[in-house]
Amino acid sequence: MKHVAIQKDLTPIKSYLEDKGYDVREFDGNAQNAIDEYGEVDAIVVTGMDNNTLGMQDTACRASIIDATGKDPQQVEEELCKKK
Repeated sequence: MKHVAIQKDLTPIKSYLEDKGYDVREFDGNAQNAIDEYGEVDAIVVTGMDNNTLGMQDTACRASIIDATGKDPQQVEEELCKKK
């Protein structure tokens, strides 16, 4: 099972992924908050990749960062599957 942290306000994507069997956890703010709160996850789903997503310049984590901007839940899952 993939463990995914997802930014709040992405409820349709969260619901879709949960229905598909993903372990989905919500977080507020940027991706660094997800790492701080949950530790290692397989992927972090956010909106607004034009911002400094992790909130820092030199962060190393094994999680894939997926920008959900303009994507439907199926497209987000396709990206999750590509990043196995």
